[in-house]
Amino acid sequence: MEADEPGISKDIAAGRRKRPRTSIAQPYTRLRGPAVLGHDDFPPTKPQGDNVIEEVTGVRKIRMLYLQLLYRCNFACGHCFHGERLKYADAYTAEQACNLMRLMQQQHGTEAVTLLGGEPFVYKDLAPVVRYAKHTLGQVVEICTNGYRIGPRLREIAPCIDLLRISLEGIGNTNDAIRRDGSYTAALDSIALARGLGVRTGATLTVNRHNISEVVDLAYTLQALGVSQLKLHQLRPVGNAALHPELLVTDPADYSVMRDQLRSAPLRIEVVLDEDLSEDGALPCAMPGPRDEIDRIESDPRGALTMSCKAVGKDSHAFWYDKDTDRIVHRPSAKDEVTLGIPDVVYSHA
Repeated sequence: MEADEPGISKDIAAGRRKRPRTSIAQPYTRLRGPAVLGHDDFPPTKPQGDNVIEEVTGVRKIRMLYLQLLYRCNFACGHCFHGERLKYADAYTAEQACNLMRLMQQQHGTEAVTLLGGEPFVYKDLAPVVRYAKHTLGQVVEICTNGYRIGPRLREIAPCIDLLRISLEGIGNTNDAIRRDGSYTAALDSIALARGLGVRTGATLTVNRHNISEVVDLAYTLQALGVSQLKLHQLRPVGNAALHPELLVTDPADYSVMRDQLRSAPLRIEVVLDEDLSEDGALPCAMPGPRDEIDRIESDPRGALTMSCKAVGKDSHAFWYDKDTDRIVHRPSAKDEVTLGIPDVVYSHA
């Protein structure tokens, strides 16, 4: 069932920039699913100016916005960090999504947006949001998807996509056991379709105990399909993964074996790794410190903002996009990522 989202305005549908407003078309309300955080549950909002992230953290430049358009997904993957929230109806309206992209560009000079979910291809207003990002804001547009039966919608927006990144969890049955029956073949079909449409493709894999031995073989398979990059993430025990400890890599030495295999393989595809995929964990440079530029910020469908990938899925939000007022606000708490100093993820090449 589609989330009950207000229709997109004619200005955004036509790709025209709207004048910033002091309020959004419709207030944020939960449509279905158990409560997570209602407005009464938020920590108090502190007095703040127009650019609160810079005021609090000193960060002026944010290169990319990761925008989770909705929680809803046509998969229920065993490792998904959203967990029970996959059942929730929280979602951005197209107008709210476009307003946040505009605001981040105005305040922090964002150059790129990655649209994800849930599953972005089940979001009914994906096309106008993508067109607004590309044509009105001039953003580099990436979509992260499971690639399941996305053909018709992909054809519609292909000219506006700079990178289509498809999630896989191994080869054949290994992938399907974690994601969904038939999803591996569907993902490869979508990669082939994207290539035929002239869309650059990438892939992402969350390394777990069952697929760690297949990483090199998957890289070869993707390379043969013309995929430009494979990005590897560490599985962190949040969301559904907390319920499936059997997926976790329990011996860090296995990461070293995987890295050695990647280094010795004559691969042309670019392989990017989360530095926590090592015996010793990330390098000290991953620790937070004063800085005026960060690579990314991520918004969940409620408007909660996260600067560190390691804080995603942990409700450690110091900042929120307030959909009612079209402003970013500071809601500090004892467990937010700024207070706790949660380090960011560091990536390197294989």
